[in-house]
Amino acid sequence: MSAALKIFLSMSISGSLLILTLLLGKRFLQDKFSRQWQYYIWLVVVLRLLVPFGPEVSLMGRAYQAVDQAISQSAPLPPQQQPSQNAPGGNFIPAVGAEEHNEPVNSPADDLTTAHPLQDIGALLINHIWLVWLVAALGLLVRKITIYQGFVQYIKAGLTSVSDMERLDELSIAAERSGIKKPIELCVNPLVSSPLLVGFFHPCIVLPSADIPEKDFRYIVLHELTHYKRRDMFYKWLVQITVCLHWFNPLVHLMSQEITKACEFSCDEAVLAKMGSGNAQDYGKTLLGAMAAVGRYKENLGAVTLSENKQLLKERINAIMNFKKKSTAIRLLTGALTLCVIFGAAFVGVFPVAAVTDRTTGKPQVAVDKTPAQGNTSTSSKDYAAQAERYYEADSLPLFEITFPRLDEDTQKKWLEKLYADGDFTFFSVAVRGLDEDFPLFAGFAEKAYDDEEMAFFSILTDCMDEAELGLWLDRALEDGNWAFQSMLFDKLNRGEEFDELNEKQEKEWTEAQTEEYRAVGVTMDGKDYYYQGQLVNIFLDIRPNKSVYTLNMNPKGTANIKIVRDTNNKITGAVYMTEAEVIELLGDMDDPDDKTGVEIIPVDFKTVASGETIFLGEYTLSDGDEILYDISAKTGNRMKVFFAKDEQKDVSYWSVNNLRQPGEPLECIADFTVEPPATKPGTYQLYLQALDGALGNVRGSVSIVSADAS
Repeated sequence: MSAALKIFLSMSISGSLLILTLLLGKRFLQDKFSRQWQYYIWLVVVLRLLVPFGPEVSLMGRAYQAVDQAISQSAPLPPQQQPSQNAPGGNFIPAVGAEEHNEPVNSPADDLTTAHPLQDIGALLINHIWLVWLVAALGLLVRKITIYQGFVQYIKAGLTSVSDMERLDELSIAAERSGIKKPIELCVNPLVSSPLLVGFFHPCIVLPSADIPEKDFRYIVLHELTHYKRRDMFYKWLVQITVCLHWFNPLVHLMSQEITKACEFSCDEAVLAKMGSGNAQDYGKTLLGAMAAVGRYKENLGAVTLSENKQLLKERINAIMNFKKKSTAIRLLTGALTLCVIFGAAFVGVFPVAAVTDRTTGKPQVAVDKTPAQGNTSTSSKDYAAQAERYYEADSLPLFEITFPRLDEDTQKKWLEKLYADGDFTFFSVAVRGLDEDFPLFAGFAEKAYDDEEMAFFSILTDCMDEAELGLWLDRALEDGNWAFQSMLFDKLNRGEEFDELNEKQEKEWTEAQTEEYRAVGVTMDGKDYYYQGQLVNIFLDIRPNKSVYTLNMNPKGTANIKIVRDTNNKITGAVYMTEAEVIELLGDMDDPDDKTGVEIIPVDFKTVASGETIFLGEYTLSDGDEILYDISAKTGNRMKVFFAKDEQKDVSYWSVNNLRQPGEPLECIADFTVEPPATKPGTYQLYLQALDGALGNVRGSVSIVSADAS
């Protein structure tokens, strides 16, 4: 049996001891400790079953040594292992090439006289039992994944999107109050037996019916949003993976059932904690109503539902009605008990590979150090360089992170330059984390990232800077007027309020100065309307010398198309009427009656959008069947939102795209929508772009509106 399988079996035994401990303590803890603690404490057991952590001296280590010593003393040595008369001191000397456990090497003659077919078969099974375990584990995991995929496909086949705007607004408000920024879909499938949440990365709440009372809908949504926010689906699948790996252990299957029960109890508790214990009776009625749903399709293990198991209904209702917040003493006791469980999991430990003793000598085996000799540094460096290249090509981030610190300084510098040139933020980040804080190249790379306005790379490097160095960079950004870097550095120094005050002050000063500059060349403003020499402006365009759009405003009621003229120093020198060719180049020929394309393109090109700032992109009339196309990206920044609003009510958005930057990927808002009832109605809408989390840099792209009657 391989050492790896022994370690895994010891993990299973260790986990079983913890499972028994928690199950035995359940009757004493169930009513005294919070349900959420009873749910999450199982994570310690799951980690014990999956991760081979533990101290050098542990319960499992001592148990193994005791068993091993007993076997060694009770089992007589076979003739082949008797001490040799010729060996000095009478000690057995293993032959070269012996197995790692120092088993004796027999001669061919010995094999002929002692071999037995049944013994050979038994030895073969023992040596390859790991293969049986692995095949069973993989087969069980594939089966669970296949069942879940079939379940999701079945659910999606019968889905109907909810188009009731009131319901969607309620869901949006509930999600926002729960701190969930990702859009949550709302659909109906009459075949499900109770409300449920499906989708790891594109979550969707599925209702058995759209005809649900408002109060019940609020409880149902809050319940499912709680599941999503806590990532219960990931927790469930982590447990299922554990069950597959420990398929031979009945206690692990029992643990899975207990976690499933605890999940719903803890979610009920979390909902009531938000809604208040006074709503317990109404919430219980909602749960009863969900159990009476007309659907007939049984939920799969991968979904999180409002009513996981009908047999638990009575117990859940009792828990809901008896809900009350725990006292401070109970919370302190909960923390102490959690530490006890964690220390207990570590103390139980795992099979100690390094402490395996040789049964023929009673001495500990010595692990072979396969690290290249210290004197062979040149060869070692080349090997590590080749490994780093291989791991990078294979996109293996963990292995690259382990290998990078072992490279010599010149090779590390070349890698940093390569990752910077490739724009690979993720690998650059792990490479920087593997270097010493006083690494001499940090300052040079920070200078380069600042000059290139590569805020993502600069942000990675600031994690290696102390407060004094961050302060020096902030002074420089303030002197340069670099808003994007100012925002980031204020945030790194935990001085975000100062930046907000500075931003508000400078924005006010800039607006006043800009208004005066416009007035000097004959342009006045009334709210969002621009006037030029008494004429209401249709298109107002103000372009910086580097061709990035600074202000673009459109008012269909206007009659004049105006652009601001600036010199190379960015000073306004005048305002002129735009020629027809300029209008066509900017927005297309919208006034030509013979133009049947029906496509209106709104360009988006901003150097910087300050954190929290909302940019008005114009007002547009939309009709049934019109298609809206977003294609906007930002080189720097964390979150961007593009949306339409009605009557300038920016808190209610239509055809909205709200995206968060993912590691190693660009920040983009790319989507298409169709204007169609009943979700939305034709009319005039305002278009906005918003920086929700940090400043946006180099925002470029367009919004296209394709008319329904376009040819």
